[in-house]
Amino acid sequence: MEHSGEPKYSPATITSQHNSVKQVADWLLEGHPQEPEGPYEQETRHPRHPWWQVMCLTGVDYFSTLGYQPGIAALAAGALSPIATLVLVLLTLFGALPMYKRVAAASPRGDGSISMLERLLTWWQGKLFVLCLIGFATTSFIITITLSAADATAHIVENPFTPIWLQHPVIVTLLLISLLGVVFLRGFTEAIGIAVAVVIAYILLSTIVIGVGVAQIIQHPAVVGEWQRILLGGYHNIFLMIGAALVVFPRLALGLSGFETGVVVMPLVQGAPGDTVANPAGRIHNTHKLLTAAALIMSVMLISSSLVTTLLIPPGAFQEGGPAYGRALAYLAHTYLGEIFGTIYDLSTIAILWFAGASAMAGLLNIVPRYLPRYGMAPEWARATRPLVLIFTVICFIVTILFRANVESQGGAYATGVLTLMGSAAISVTLAIWREQRRWLTLAFGIVALIFAYTILVNIIQRPDGLQIAVLFILGIIITSLLSRILRSTELRVDRIELDEVARRFIAETRSENIRFIANQLDAGDVEEYADKERKVRSDTHMPVGDPVLFLEVTIGDASDFTDEGLVRGTEVAGYRVLRLEGAAVPNAIAAFLLYVRDQTGACPHIYFSWTEGNPLKFLIRFLLFGEGDIAPVTHEILRRAEPDPERRPAVHVGG
Repeated sequence: MEHSGEPKYSPATITSQHNSVKQVADWLLEGHPQEPEGPYEQETRHPRHPWWQVMCLTGVDYFSTLGYQPGIAALAAGALSPIATLVLVLLTLFGALPMYKRVAAASPRGDGSISMLERLLTWWQGKLFVLCLIGFATTSFIITITLSAADATAHIVENPFTPIWLQHPVIVTLLLISLLGVVFLRGFTEAIGIAVAVVIAYILLSTIVIGVGVAQIIQHPAVVGEWQRILLGGYHNIFLMIGAALVVFPRLALGLSGFETGVVVMPLVQGAPGDTVANPAGRIHNTHKLLTAAALIMSVMLISSSLVTTLLIPPGAFQEGGPAYGRALAYLAHTYLGEIFGTIYDLSTIAILWFAGASAMAGLLNIVPRYLPRYGMAPEWARATRPLVLIFTVICFIVTILFRANVESQGGAYATGVLTLMGSAAISVTLAIWREQRRWLTLAFGIVALIFAYTILVNIIQRPDGLQIAVLFILGIIITSLLSRILRSTELRVDRIELDEVARRFIAETRSENIRFIANQLDAGDVEEYADKERKVRSDTHMPVGDPVLFLEVTIGDASDFTDEGLVRGTEVAGYRVLRLEGAAVPNAIAAFLLYVRDQTGACPHIYFSWTEGNPLKFLIRFLLFGEGDIAPVTHEILRRAEPDPERRPAVHVGG
């Protein structure tokens, strides 16, 4: 069949489409560092802000717990709620706060407590351990976003002025998550601006509600006497009260959420003029102020809110389905300040619960790029913010739909993630102090670690579904990370090549139209080894007679590392010139070195191998896990991917 007329896609149309795709890609990768600049390459990815503004970003999660914490405490402890909350506050001020101040000092670039434990383990077990912790962190942060948005939706649905067309929890929750994603697609500056406004409004309105509650207690002192009667009727002395408070403590421990995010977003905190990249002392000091201010504000709000809600709200109202269930302060606002103020307070609660996911999103966007791309367990574009925002938003959609935007069904996973991260931080700080040989301080933080271990254990026993969900996240992280590592295994994986003076001299003196290297696996390192190797290679590969050669040997450092710095040292053994290079994987290090030599000398080098015999699958596994395997074909493939032009590609020769 013949066709007439203009072609469906003209060159102009194709060019326009290509430009549009490129513009979208450029926008998504905006701010992504194209070339890593060493261990501190992400230090300038985002604008810095005063510590109190960043406190508001992390505080939207921390302070938002006021929306449900008093109700949880009342359900768990009844009349004992203020005492149990006091135990929580004491652990906050004398346990979690000093603990996370030490985490901030040890990981000022936003690595969080994970980096402190990462240093204790090497090789693959260390990487897998970190992946598990990242799995718990992802569980905590993702569920924070979905649970907070679902809780905000519940407040919308329960308000008496809400129109009927908003009575669809899943749809409303997805909309709130979408709005959060849009904010972070705009940038961190916009997110912090919204967080400041939301936190100030919520704390101010909550203070008014609590203040009115205190006034009601003063005007009706009988409620205090009734509370004391109930409390002393159930617990005859202070020791029984403290013991019972410790028993119910695990159910209140979510009031500690927010500390891990406070240290993860440290790169956003403005430091002092004298700060250096290697020693950001001003930023550490300001982060300490951030953590202290947040802990003090929250401690005062927790105790006062627990007191007024316990004394003024009938116990039955806290039960599931009751008017104060999950919204104790909102109940007081409607009861004592009227429906209009109550609705305004509802709106502020909805706003902070919705935006509580912002601190979690900020944590994800800082912690994931810091580990997975460095491990080769995520693509390089995972260092960019916007693609990650889209991915995390989609994951939140899936979680919301699976749990049908139900707050209660997500609570176990949220608690498991938060408590595990804080428990790991307690362990890492305790071990760090133990290494400093400070006995009494080690004992103090060891007790804090035991409290978190007890809390985690009780939470898992009471809510095993939380651990199950966390395990699914961990498996997802591990599987996708290992798959990414396999897909990226044929990258060069060498940050830079650096030669010592002897190595430079060897290459300069050997410089010719073709520089020839013989790959050798170091054994005895004596003259017989090099003589036999050269004789065999010249015989098997028909290397031109008389051409000088250099031996190239690669030793494996930590094969679990994805990238390494190629440090080349030259040595001479009875006239044989040898270059020794250390790397994370043999073929990748050889390929990177050959390209370096080509670029430095202008001559295209040749590398000579001997064939290896064995099972190809076994070689593949050895390459992926140990950086070795069938070196020659893998080196050729790495070079082919790195240099598409065969004329400029270093030549690989293999002999029998």
